[in-house]
Amino acid sequence: MPAIHIISTALGRLVRFACLFAGVTAAAAQADTIGPDDFTRFDPAQARLGQLLFYDKILSGNMNISCATCHHHSLNGTDGLSLGIGEGGFGLGTARRSASIGSTRIHERIPRNAPALWNVGHKDRHTLFHDGRLQADPDQPSGFRTPAKDQTPLGLNSIAAAQALFPMTSAAEMKGHADDNEVAAAFDVSFTEGWQVITQRVREKPGYEAAFRIAYPDVNSAEDISITHIVNAIAAFEGTEWQSFDSPYDAYVRDGTPLEPLAERGRALFFGDAGCSSCHAGPLFTDQNFYAAGVPQFGPGRKFDGNDLPRDMGRMETTRDPADAYKFRTPSLRNVALSGPWGHNGAYDSLREMIRHMCDPVTTRAKWSPGMARLPDVPWLAKDDFTIVAHGEEQQRQISTLDITPVKMIDADIDALEAFLHALTGETALQRPMGRPDTVPSGLPVD
Repeated sequence: MPAIHIISTALGRLVRFACLFAGVTAAAAQADTIGPDDFTRFDPAQARLGQLLFYDKILSGNMNISCATCHHHSLNGTDGLSLGIGEGGFGLGTARRSASIGSTRIHERIPRNAPALWNVGHKDRHTLFHDGRLQADPDQPSGFRTPAKDQTPLGLNSIAAAQALFPMTSAAEMKGHADDNEVAAAFDVSFTEGWQVITQRVREKPGYEAAFRIAYPDVNSAEDISITHIVNAIAAFEGTEWQSFDSPYDAYVRDGTPLEPLAERGRALFFGDAGCSSCHAGPLFTDQNFYAAGVPQFGPGRKFDGNDLPRDMGRMETTRDPADAYKFRTPSLRNVALSGPWGHNGAYDSLREMIRHMCDPVTTRAKWSPGMARLPDVPWLAKDDFTIVAHGEEQQRQISTLDITPVKMIDADIDALEAFLHALTGETALQRPMGRPDTVPSGLPVD
């Protein structure tokens, strides 16, 4: 029997399961293309200001890390690592290292993979973070449900602005620890006090006062600058800088330009027998919902009350509902070939292996090894990086929650699916309009 018939039969079972689970029909519609009108319109002056703030380490507690450290232009809007190094690190990507001495050396790896920023300004975006702890909610005063609850600032211009608030609040990512700096000490009191200290830092830089006055009509002096102005500017930059909608697939949908034969075969599988579009649906190739895909876990995990193992419970951390255990948000697949490693924790440094996993999580998990993770060398953490892998009961729990029915994998079909995912890469994805600034108003070094 030809290979395509074998995988079609096996994957047909997956499609029926996935469609029942996701509440969609088996005949998944082809995703739409997107264009400029699908994005929130941001003020150009605010975007230019946001570019500076995005690359300025003044927003971190110890003034040693910026948003760009983990979402850098040279790394396609991410950090190129499975689990990154935030506070206490220096350098970029796989060359990033930790100071080996001193109070500010790295205490733990960031427990989840840094997602790329492609199309974060799209109007359909309503859920961010791997566990969805940030969601649009018109019933909230701020318009968003966030970890800060009623401390969430008002006047946020987008979900990207709401997201920009929170890396500053994380000890592992940007704030550091209370005995290191005044920002971390303030955040230990409240979200509001921490953001006030960061805002005051920005107010004290004359170069920023001038830029804020240009970008915001309601800013007449440094004292008028607020944390809302800061994150709205960052969102304006991210939302305009990382737009991408000129992939070969977009040309196929918009103009009828044929895909390469292998990619065309992958497209037919993606929207047909492989069932990928059941979850990777819509113009962003994500339904923004949550599923337990069984990606192998490692690293520090995310501990909270009732979760003491070095594991990540995903959506359950936000909802506290055991039915949400190990579920993570469906990622967008636009420019996915540029944004590895893949998985909520970057478990796979090969896109092909990530595809294999989504077709057959049980088999692929069994073959996974720590060498497949892309981790900077931190000797004092290495002994604990993979302890959860040897925890038999935990491994069984992760497998038992799978929302994916394993299917037989055929190499030729994996080839085709991979080719199609490459056809979702924008032709100009590597040509961002603003890029990295040479200097920032704080005078701190730019990564």
